[in-house]
Amino acid sequence: MSDSSIDIETPKKEARRIRIHGTEIRAGSPDRDAGPIRRQPTLPPPISGVPIPGVAFSRTLTTEVEPVGSSARGGGRDEDDYIRMIKFAEPGIPLSRTRTSMSGMSTASGISARISRRGSFGREEVPAELRIPPIYRTLSIQVSNSVARPEVKPPTKAAGDVASLDWHTIPEPELLARVGLASRPTGLSASSAATRLKEGGRNEITPHRPNLVKKWLEYFFGGFGSLLFIAAIVSIISWRPLGDPPQAPNLALGVILLVVICIQAGFNAYQDWSTTRVMSSIGNLLPAEALVLRDGQQTRIAAAELVVGDLIYVNLGNKIPADIRMLEVSSDLKFDRSVLTGESDAIAGTVECTDPNFMETKNVGMQGTHCVSGSGLGVVIQTGDMTVFGRIAKLSSSGGGAMTTLQKEILRFVIIIASLAVFTAAVVAILWGAWLKRDYPNYLNTSAILIDIITVAVAFIPEGLPVSVTLSLTIIANAMKRNMVLCKSLTTVETLGAVNVLCSDKTGTLTQNRMFVQNTAILDHEVHSDRAREVVVEDQPLGKAIVQLQHVAALNDAAQFDAATMTLPLLERKINGDATDTAILRFAEQLGGPGSYVADLYKSFRKVFEIPFNSRNKFMLRVFRPQGGEDPTRDVARAMSAGEAKDFDIEGGDMILFVKGAPDVLMPRCASYVHPDTAELLELDETAKERIAQLQQTWASRGQRVLLLARKVLKSKIVPQNVQPEDTEFADIIMEANTELVIVGLVGIVDPPRTEIPDVVAIMRRAGIRFFMVTGDFALTAAAIARQCGIITVENPDDLSALDAGASFDSVVKYDPDMPEEEKRMKSIVLSGKDLETMNEAQWEQLCQYDEIVFARTTPEQKLKIVKEFQARDNVVGMTGDGVNDAPSLKAADIGIAMGGGSDVAMEAADMVLLDSFASMVVAIEYGRLVFDNLKKVIIYLLPAGSFSELWAVLVTIFFGMPQAISSIQMIIISILTDCIASMSLMMEKPEADLLTRKPRNLKKDRLANSKLLGQAYGFLGLSMLVCAMSMAFRVFRKNGIPFSELWLSFGTPKVNGVEIDAQFYQDVTYEAQSTYFVTLVLMQWFNLLATRTRRLSIFQQSPILNPATSNYYLFGAMAINLCILFFFLYVPAFHHAFGTRPVQVEYWFIPLGFGMGLLIVDEIRKLLVRRFPQSFLARIAW
Repeated sequence: MSDSSIDIETPKKEARRIRIHGTEIRAGSPDRDAGPIRRQPTLPPPISGVPIPGVAFSRTLTTEVEPVGSSARGGGRDEDDYIRMIKFAEPGIPLSRTRTSMSGMSTASGISARISRRGSFGREEVPAELRIPPIYRTLSIQVSNSVARPEVKPPTKAAGDVASLDWHTIPEPELLARVGLASRPTGLSASSAATRLKEGGRNEITPHRPNLVKKWLEYFFGGFGSLLFIAAIVSIISWRPLGDPPQAPNLALGVILLVVICIQAGFNAYQDWSTTRVMSSIGNLLPAEALVLRDGQQTRIAAAELVVGDLIYVNLGNKIPADIRMLEVSSDLKFDRSVLTGESDAIAGTVECTDPNFMETKNVGMQGTHCVSGSGLGVVIQTGDMTVFGRIAKLSSSGGGAMTTLQKEILRFVIIIASLAVFTAAVVAILWGAWLKRDYPNYLNTSAILIDIITVAVAFIPEGLPVSVTLSLTIIANAMKRNMVLCKSLTTVETLGAVNVLCSDKTGTLTQNRMFVQNTAILDHEVHSDRAREVVVEDQPLGKAIVQLQHVAALNDAAQFDAATMTLPLLERKINGDATDTAILRFAEQLGGPGSYVADLYKSFRKVFEIPFNSRNKFMLRVFRPQGGEDPTRDVARAMSAGEAKDFDIEGGDMILFVKGAPDVLMPRCASYVHPDTAELLELDETAKERIAQLQQTWASRGQRVLLLARKVLKSKIVPQNVQPEDTEFADIIMEANTELVIVGLVGIVDPPRTEIPDVVAIMRRAGIRFFMVTGDFALTAAAIARQCGIITVENPDDLSALDAGASFDSVVKYDPDMPEEEKRMKSIVLSGKDLETMNEAQWEQLCQYDEIVFARTTPEQKLKIVKEFQARDNVVGMTGDGVNDAPSLKAADIGIAMGGGSDVAMEAADMVLLDSFASMVVAIEYGRLVFDNLKKVIIYLLPAGSFSELWAVLVTIFFGMPQAISSIQMIIISILTDCIASMSLMMEKPEADLLTRKPRNLKKDRLANSKLLGQAYGFLGLSMLVCAMSMAFRVFRKNGIPFSELWLSFGTPKVNGVEIDAQFYQDVTYEAQSTYFVTLVLMQWFNLLATRTRRLSIFQQSPILNPATSNYYLFGAMAINLCILFFFLYVPAFHHAFGTRPVQVEYWFIPLGFGMGLLIVDEIRKLLVRRFPQSFLARIAW
């Protein structure tokens, strides 16, 4: 068979041999169910000039998949248990980006596209040193553990389309040919990708195009629009045919209502468009990226630029940006597909097809799903609308989510007001039908009573509220954009305003996530990192010991230098990896002096096994064998003590185990240590342990993260000859051998707190929010950082012993934010994850009363429990995090907050993403409180005139037979024009100076409209306006010769001295009185506007003018518009007949201004008393 041919034979299910362009690749099949989870190897491009440890290339490679125990070991296993491993037949040819004689195959992607299968049960014995080491990884928790998700079923049509897909079933050669990938080792070329992008379009799902007719119907008839439309129809019907004779004001009322409906629809449409545009621009600040292989180079591109045929790398925490077919997977690769299938359990990823159904097979990654464990390499098979997610999205209608607290509050208020309006309207209708129509048939005809009924209903309901809510969302959107905060839903900002407990991660959230090694130590002999290189050059025992530590730091590190920046100075080089590994790698390179010291080490040592760091073990482990190099004996001698090097058998296959991790975790596994004076080993006695522990505590108390670096020589005899590094038995042997370690030294890593954090914490505290730290760090380190951040303010915080395990649950004193500091017994406490596991309910109850808490050494499960425990005690909990393991607690919290640089899984689980500074959290909390505060102001502004004063005008007419003090059309103008415009200006109010010094809102007690607010609106403001407006209207009657006594119980045209008043004269006077009532209400509302813009502060403390921090010039704009509306309806003669209005005399303009000023002064006195006497009755009933 020629090198370019494809040979596919499958005589037996249990074994495969793959031939690639004449080259064969063979793999074993260890058990993947026992022991640590293993990752099948991938071959990413190495650093330029640096071979991947343990990889040597050859011209002939062999692979086969066989059952465990075949050949020498015996036994068998189903095909699902096979895993693909790679071994090389000839050592010595370094892995590089250059092409070899393998017909174009390079090292960049591992396995080529041309595959052949043969039956083979035989297992070739290949030297163990030629095998690629497996990687072991454990993910401690999955996102799906946090919260049960609703079942999601794809639409039938979409399911049918997906069922016809065969991407997952076709062989790999056919797959690569179909996607047009000529060379898997190099991926697509940039030019080819550009052409495909132009032809196939961007990898974006076409936004759902809403039904425009339905959307505009919502604009017109949403909210109270339907009520206004019904009122308009009834008004027109009351004009004709019910009008006898037809009344022009009824027609005018109907026309005005229709015009208002159109204006509100236009406003709603504009606000919807504006808010959507702003939120889209915020979303663009967090572009999705993908790591792809193009032109043989790993490149990060925008996910929208992915094309079919791209090779894409998938790693832990990634959101899958397109549908991909997996070509290489780690054995622990898992996907969370719940967004598509509703299945809460993570699905393992495989290379082989496991189900004929595309939705069920495990060898594909679908767009929108998440990688919650492991890693892999896949080829893009579908993008954009052609993905499963895109197909379903096109056919699915998005369901409504759960209502936020703000939406619930508004709905509750509207239901209450609407119920009262319906009840009042029904009472009016019943009274008219059962009494007035019978006893006073000429008083109110059918047309008039219908107008009164709809007027009561329309006036009672605050039409300005929906507009104000819409406007508030736009205000929030712009505020969030200015402060680089991405909200999944704008209404969730209001929930953040009610948060009273905020649990924050440390690394990358409170700190800068820019770590560097500050100190290193051999035993307890400290050396500052700046001097460490000098000590090494001196070639003294201490320097030799530091070189040993350097080997552990360099080789047992998951970070890598970016090949493109290797020529730059060390501090300017880009490093791919997490912050801790980056700091240690840079430190190890710094100790080596000029050149690429770490790269040279990898030429001398080959990795055969790895357990990456995880939140459970809290250590990272690697096993190496010496390889190649100019002088292997010298390399081994530098990596360990002279005594160990003397007994080390390179030819016999001895190995070195390197481990780094938390000192308190690794110390029990250690038996000896490197002495700084001799660089030789001594037994780890209690004295040495105490010295190391003391140093750890000293560094931790300075806020340094302390890691212990250790090693152990593994003699070849501990591993049976027939056990290979990829076998589960090998993993078990290494785990058992991970004891009696040699402590090489310690490193202290510094991650400085963000400069703004202390101020943020102080603001949170003043706002009544308890700020806690939840971290995986050592307790002393966490406490030190907490002190720097202001999270802990006492020198000696409590520990577990302060929590009485024998206390009764009911005896615990509940947390009181108003308790004086000197009386607080439970102030600060620091607990570890182990402490949490031993606590009972009474201890949790005591813990939840503390002001300042630091949770150290916590696991994801413990973070979730912390959130649940505080929620169970009626706290509104906010949670911050950026890692995959933070996702459960982010989901469970009342509001989850992720950092912009975190994992895709965390950002998907969170409700809000901070794209820039943690300080923007303060702005979000402030606006969360502001929107609720301003809506309360809107309600208390709308109710006095819009419902109370207008309602009583109608009721007085019905019950007491007096002329209606304000016409129906004027009532409608106030409700839907003047009050609505002014309420919008209230939503533009800036935060009051004391907004962030108030306690957070209690979701169960602090309602949007409660008895205090209604008492202020009706009992003070409404009653004042009613009395003033009524007095002004009846003053007009009296001035025109009609005393109040003649109007009382007249039920029609009154008589003066027994003589019936001329009907036309009486109508003109009534119109003038109604217009005066109208003017009085509008002018007094100006002062109500100024009074209600603050809840406790004086108008002079929160000045509406001249002070940029408090000014609101929209108030005066609203007043000016309202004045124009008054002049328009009262002083344009052409409208007098249509609207039933008359000009108002000058004196009736100034008297209401005096009334309004008096109202403002009385309210200022009330606020003063509330501030001066916060425990008084007046303060307790203040809204």
